[in-house]
Amino acid sequence: GGSQVFLEENGVYLASDLIKSIIVASANDSCVAMAERISGSEQLFVDKMNKKAEELGLLNTNFANCTGLPKEGQYSCAIDVAKMFSKLIRFDNYFNYSTIWMDKITHSSNRVTEISNTNKLIRFYNGCDGGKTGYTSEAGHCLVATSIKNNMRMISVVLKAKDSKTRFAETSNMFNYSFNNFELRKIIDKNKALNYYSEVKFGTENLVNCLAEEDFYAFTKKNQTLSYDYEANLFKLNAPITKGQKVGELTIFENGVNVKTINLLSVTDVKKLNFGDSINKIANDWALIG
Repeated sequence: GGSQVFLEENGVYLASDLIKSIIVASANDSCVAMAERISGSEQLFVDKMNKKAEELGLLNTNFANCTGLPKEGQYSCAIDVAKMFSKLIRFDNYFNYSTIWMDKITHSSNRVTEISNTNKLIRFYNGCDGGKTGYTSEAGHCLVATSIKNNMRMISVVLKAKDSKTRFAETSNMFNYSFNNFELRKIIDKNKALNYYSEVKFGTENLVNCLAEEDFYAFTKKNQTLSYDYEANLFKLNAPITKGQKVGELTIFENGVNVKTINLLSVTDVKKLNFGDSINKIANDWALIG
């Protein structure tokens, strides 16, 4: 039932084509085919779905089939849909399919089924590069979608819209509001040295400067003043030190709450002192004293 690409009995299909038909065209027959191939039966696959839902902390979701078609005991909510989708879009390969506007599925008999993306916003909303529509009489017209602008990615969920046009309009409105009123502000740049120095013993240098291992961003209202406190735990090190070696940790606090801990890495190599270096260092120290 519902959206299909009319798979052939005993047909042979690439998994990539089935995935494409699911992401682009909501193909329910491809969902069942993939479920049976992966787990042996749809029910065993649904069991896996519910286990994954539990792992993701989806408190108001239960699956009864792999398609989303109406079935007793099946339910979800907007926040759980957003959590599921957030997990999905961390896989870059997803976007190889979600941005397809029109394509086709070729069957074993050389019959061709044309498919088009049910998420019209990938064509009509600048920045939208993924999403999935859904419809049942009980759930109404639904859409989870994502859009990215200025390195900031948003997810929108609309459930029980009165018609298809409304779900796309409401999603566009939420994206517009988000991008107009919020920003992703870079607080720590992993490419810029910080003013934190770890002590080094037995090295050609006594101190080594640090870089953050990753960027740190704050999601905030535009023009909002932010205040962070930092606590550096710097290791006492013995040379040699390799560029990129972990030399400490930086904990970031917002209003007294620990929001992130980032590894600190050495900016440069520090060689171990050899005998000649030690003599020169002692001589230089004497010269400074004099």
